[in-house]
Parts: sequence; C-alpha cells; structure tokens
Amino acid sequence: MADEVLETVEGDGYTVGHLSGLGEGYGFRKIRRRLGVTAFGINAIVIPPGYETGRHFHEQQEETYFVHSGRIEIEFGDGSRHVLGPGGLARVDAPTVRKIRNMSDTDDAIYVIVGGKDGYVGRDGRLPEGEESRFGPGAPPGA
Repeated sequence: MADEVLETVEGDGYTVGHLSGLGEGYGFRKIRRRLGVTAFGINAIVIPPGYETGRHFHEQQEETYFVHSGRIEIEFGDGSRHVLGPGGLARVDAPTVRKIRNMSDTDDAIYVIVGGKDGYVGRDGRLPEGEESRFGPGAPPGA
C-alpha cells in the first residue's frame, strides 16, 4: 500500500498533494498554482475562530464553496444567512455579494472555493482500452 501523500508530487499527467503542504497559518492555500490546474480557479482558505471576511463579489466568476472542516456562515447581499458544516456546499453567482464568518469561538474553519466562467463540459469520461467498467472489482451489483 502506498504512503499517504503529504507533499505535492507531480507525475505524468497528474499532481497530488495535501492541504498541509500548501502553506501554514491563516489565509489562502493556492491549490490551482501548486497542482497546476488551468481550467478553473481553486483555493482553500483557513480562517481563525470568530473571523469574518469582508463582503465581495465577482465580475465574471461563479463560485462553489465546500466546507472541509469547521462551521461557517455565508451571508448574501440580500441579507440571508446560511450555516454550513463539514461537507456543506454553496454555489454563488458572480455578481452576488457574499461574506463568510467562522461560527466557532475556538476552532479554525477550512473551506475550498472553486471558481470559473463558461465552463461545464458535460459528461465526457471514457474507459481506457480493455476496461469494461469505471467501477472497481469491489463495486456493488448494478453500480
């Protein structure tokens, strides 16, 4: 079995890494740059307990937020607020004003933001020659 990846490793057509290998302390972890992503923007953000970001919006880029750890509140320009815990998701149109607040008084929050414009390609996955299923040998029946 391979060791768990903790630092960025590049291969032929791929890069793997770990959040801890992308920086320390609070703020942005530049996933796009470190992994060589070119089709969309992607960053992780680590915010301290009780921290609240400033309000912002984008001119063109739609964003999707994914909460990795902690609990955040996302507030939109219309005044609505929504709390998201680990696994929580939010999609935000470019011109929609938003801000984030870490709901905890003691724990950091980490969320990942993916952004792009005019991007959905559709389902274009294909099987390599000789493969019959995208599911491995342990897949449940009918998967």
